[in-house]
Amino acid sequence: MKIISTLFFFLLYLTTANAQNDLQFKNLVTDIDTPWEILWGPDDHIWMTERYGRISRINPENGNLIPLLTIDDVFEEGERGLLGMALHPDFSSNPFVYVVYTYKGGPTGTFVKMVRYKYTGETLIEPLILIDEIEGFWNHDGSRLLFDADNKLYMTMGDANVHINDSQDINFLQGKVLRINPDGTIPDDNPFPDSPVWSWGHRNPQGLVYGNGILYSSEHGPSDNDEVNIIHKGRNYGWPKVRGYCDKPEEEQFCIDSNVVEPILSLYPTYTLAVCGMDYYNHGLIPEWNNSLLLTTLKAKTLVSIKLSDNGNEVVSHEHHFVKEFGRLRDICISPDGRVYIATSNRDQTNSGQQLDDRIIEISKSVGTSERINDKNCFSVEHIPASESLQIQTCSIIQGKGILNVFDTRGSLISSTDISFGQNNNSRIINYNPKPATGVYIAELITDKEIYRKSFLIINFN
Repeated sequence: MKIISTLFFFLLYLTTANAQNDLQFKNLVTDIDTPWEILWGPDDHIWMTERYGRISRINPENGNLIPLLTIDDVFEEGERGLLGMALHPDFSSNPFVYVVYTYKGGPTGTFVKMVRYKYTGETLIEPLILIDEIEGFWNHDGSRLLFDADNKLYMTMGDANVHINDSQDINFLQGKVLRINPDGTIPDDNPFPDSPVWSWGHRNPQGLVYGNGILYSSEHGPSDNDEVNIIHKGRNYGWPKVRGYCDKPEEEQFCIDSNVVEPILSLYPTYTLAVCGMDYYNHGLIPEWNNSLLLTTLKAKTLVSIKLSDNGNEVVSHEHHFVKEFGRLRDICISPDGRVYIATSNRDQTNSGQQLDDRIIEISKSVGTSERINDKNCFSVEHIPASESLQIQTCSIIQGKGILNVFDTRGSLISSTDISFGQNNNSRIINYNPKPATGVYIAELITDKEIYRKSFLIINFN
């Protein structure tokens, strides 16, 4: 019975893995510099901001990058720079582009502003400041922009770190989600007269998407409890008094007194993924992601798919994808036919500051088995019981760096290890801790050119 059960879950894993294997990847554009926002435009191009100040359009069919404008007064340092962007919903009649960026000034050395530009077909002109002189900092400045179905423009603003307590004060714009009309005026139905504040008590929301008729945001936790929230008019989200759910004694009374909205998902109670851009997926191309939020992460270097309930108000499940395969993931957008685009944020500033590894990756569904899956006898895995380790052996065609992932038969990730091979060094011993239980496991080796997978057996005698 135990053998039959093990085989069943092994086949279940292969079914799940094959659905994942059907995905194909390609670099759409490379050698870009810290892309922050990517969005699908009404011209069927991807619009992009890079943190140093450039706004561009990208042709998704050939990767051709078309620069539009580099904003002179953008101040890029730390997490500061050119951040979120949105296009007017009626772009053909109102070709306006909205951006948020940091510039030098103020007591903390940083101000944040929102500016509207007019698109001419070749460049951006006529800058008009809509929101200005929000005190920022070297980090926690937000910021995403998004239009809802009523053509109201939302802007997320972080607590600017030094203004943590101002997140609870509606007289300040730090730690808020703001809402304005496209011309910068305050909507009459905002919760506070003459104020752009829509919700408060936020730490650093860097994802914002509209789906299911619902406004969702993703928010960085301090060192734990990253959040996915549904944003409601005139509601408090707890920061800095609350981290994640209202589940600690010191938080419970504050949540009651302050009418705090709990997140629909808190990730995780002991560490942070550094969640960032987010989009809503509901297309036939990748049906396993239907009715899901797709959330990029920086520190965890993974894409999280968050399956929603039919009404969109609850999380049914969540799953990690592409763990460490592409590095830090900053933002995501989705084409009308269901292709997914991810912007990485891997610029190496440790040495010269000039090495770039930032790119936009297209994820789509292939016909049949992905060409990246390689079943040749070029990869073997053997469990070594005495040393509680795995011996990895490859043939000489595998060179350079890779990632070794180990999954159980349910498809859960057990471990992920960076690994490298040289021409005369194609054997590796990988230690694992804690010791997995007896059973069948799947080793996945991801290289720049191929993905290799092998099943193997672990037998523990004690």
